[in-house]
Amino acid sequence: MSNSADSPEAGSGDSSGPGSRTVESDGSSSPTTGDASARGGVRPVRVLTVGVFALAGLIFFTSFDTAKGTNIRTDASLLKLSDLIQERSHKNGQLDESNGVLRDDVEALAERDDGSTEAEDARLTALEKNAGTQRLKGEAITVTLNDAPPNATAKLPGYPEPQPDYLVIHQQDLQAVVNALWLGGAKGIKVMDQRLISTSAVRCVGNTLILQGRVYSPPYKIQAVGDPEKLQKALAESKAIQNYMVYVNVYGLGWKVTEDGPVTLPGYSGTVDLQYAKPVE
Repeated sequence: MSNSADSPEAGSGDSSGPGSRTVESDGSSSPTTGDASARGGVRPVRVLTVGVFALAGLIFFTSFDTAKGTNIRTDASLLKLSDLIQERSHKNGQLDESNGVLRDDVEALAERDDGSTEAEDARLTALEKNAGTQRLKGEAITVTLNDAPPNATAKLPGYPEPQPDYLVIHQQDLQAVVNALWLGGAKGIKVMDQRLISTSAVRCVGNTLILQGRVYSPPYKIQAVGDPEKLQKALAESKAIQNYMVYVNVYGLGWKVTEDGPVTLPGYSGTVDLQYAKPVE
């Protein structure tokens, strides 16, 4: 126990610490200086607490108003460009199917009584077959192109390590296959699930194929109806495909040719309206 000299009030019989209460002569009690300072700080603390809760409420309200019931911590609810492209591609596919059904209905109605002779009907049927709007049966082969593995390295000595551009299918690769098949006497060609016609354009944007308003990702499958032997010979003799085969052997780009036997290619079901530019007058 400490002596009287160490106590807060020398000569008193008790020791008073911070926040303690002293007894007056009349029996009433009054706070000491330390207690008064503690009680005097209550009001600013309360004001600060109220301000913090008010700010938190404002933040919660702003977050709710911004989110509108969605999760704003991730971008899963936001419409990405890739999502928009896939949605439009799917819609274009549905429209193509609907257009094909309507075309069949129109042709069925026209066959009832179109006022044409049998010779004219036969000529029209031949033109439609050559245009690619009718189904085509025959022997076929399929060529499949695919990207190389992302961790591919040079398999043969003397070749540099691959750049990203070496490992993906390009537009010229697809065009080389299509052109070689036409040169080999293909009667009809289907890329992925669409029949090619004279106005079809095989175009790539980045690592995706855009064909007649629809988007596809590798592997790309190209099927052609014709003489399988002549078609494969045309592929082997193509200079562009020979260059592609170097990347197949060195970096592992995908290449596969299969004989399918008798198949039926679908008719082209998209629009046949031509779009062209006009000179400025």
